Amino acid sequence: MLRLENPCSVGSPMNTLSRFRPDEFTLAMAATVTIAFLLPCHGAGAQVFEGLTSVAIALLFFLQGARLSRGAIVAGALHWRLHFLVFAATFLVFPLAGFALKPLASGLLSPPMLLGVMFLCTLPATVQASVAFTSIAGGNVAAALCSASASSLVGIVATPLLVGLILHAHGGFSLDAMRSIAFELLLPFLAGQALQGPIGAFVQRHRKVLGLVDRSSVLLMVYTVFSAATVGGIWRQLSPGSFMLLTVVDGALLALMLAFTALAARRLGFSRADEIAIVFCGSKKSLVNGIPMANVLFAGPALGLILLPLMIFHQIQLMACAALARHYARASVATFEPGGLGHPAV
Repeated sequence: MLRLENPCSVGSPMNTLSRFRPDEFTLAMAATVTIAFLLPCHGAGAQVFEGLTSVAIALLFFLQGARLSRGAIVAGALHWRLHFLVFAATFLVFPLAGFALKPLASGLLSPPMLLGVMFLCTLPATVQASVAFTSIAGGNVAAALCSASASSLVGIVATPLLVGLILHAHGGFSLDAMRSIAFELLLPFLAGQALQGPIGAFVQRHRKVLGLVDRSSVLLMVYTVFSAATVGGIWRQLSPGSFMLLTVVDGALLALMLAFTALAARRLGFSRADEIAIVFCGSKKSLVNGIPMANVLFAGPALGLILLPLMIFHQIQLMACAALARHYARASVATFEPGGLGHPAV
């Protein structure tokens, strides 16, 4: 019998520590935030970085459009029940969960951080992490790829509309914001889709290099946003207690969505492989999409606090889902043993 071995055994201290070790991108973001805190850009320098950020946002969504396979999305649409559940979790249940936590969170978090939590709830799924964790767990990778990719596409329109509904009661959303979404996000994405024929092969061949462009663009945006927060004195409003409370709220949101997606998949009779795809696609939020969208939708030095819930959630979801993926993988092996269980507990 073929036996798959993990270099780090299940019970070893190194394996336990690896679950909580930040990934390289998170470490890079932490370093960028530190630089922005110690050496923020201001004056003419800030204007230069704001211009570069606008270019980076357009480039990011152009490359997403060039990469996103229309054929994969069309093929994935055949599994409509799975995608419907993922979309419902991402764009309906997640925002409702945010509203459910709002009465509690409003007494604990500052208004910009509370807005950031609500903004987090409206974002689409992250493609890379959803597919990677589905693969590790032994789930339906093709369905995860199609569902997460379609979520990113729908999110370009759905997220601004949901944010508009959230901010409408506060008078914080305008036609100017919608125009910014159209010109800075949607048009570059559509341009990438239109040029997918001539440049698609190049984009796929240089996927790793262009992935660095994506992440560098995000780091540039993070530096610009957090520099403005430093210059504006926003960080004086953030205490260690507030940071911990925000972490608890983000963790509660993730736990709630992991439980909902797993239970809903089982109640609706999905296979184990489909359940894994639903859990990992329906509970994730995209940092790469969220930061440029926030740059377009919101303004002012408080943007740093608005983005903080998303950045914390990003790290929590990576740690929690890495452990959950390993748990699913171990349960998959156990099903081939006498008396094995069909579903792991979530």
